[in-house]
Amino acid sequence: MAVGWMTALKLVPWNEVIEATPQILQAARRLMGSAQRAPAGPSPTPGTAGATAALGVSTGDQLAVMREALLQLQDEQRASATLIESLAEQNAVLVRAVDALRVRQQRLLWAVGALGAATLGLLVWAFNQ
Repeated sequence: MAVGWMTALKLVPWNEVIEATPQILQAARRLMGSAQRAPAGPSPTPGTAGATAALGVSTGDQLAVMREALLQLQDEQRASATLIESLAEQNAVLVRAVDALRVRQQRLLWAVGALGAATLGLLVWAFNQ
């Protein structure tokens, strides 16, 4: 079983994986950082409209805060999409490598079966001589 894993690891294009790693890490850090940041301003809810008016927050300010939050969410969505795309590309590379290993394993199984049959045939022939 260890031989199969070693072969699988040899088939992975590690140069491409290593080149893409900093971009993936950077996108993941940006995504995590933007998800952990506190909102830029107060987030009004429908029940707090009177309370925000009493605090002196105008509707225009609320709208500006909501626009900023929307832009931040759009940026996070783009970062997530980029990260997902990169992970999908790496997954495709791994799937191709595993598929190649499956084909090689099947060929090896047939070869071992043929060699086993040939060996058995030679043993039977040698004992009959």
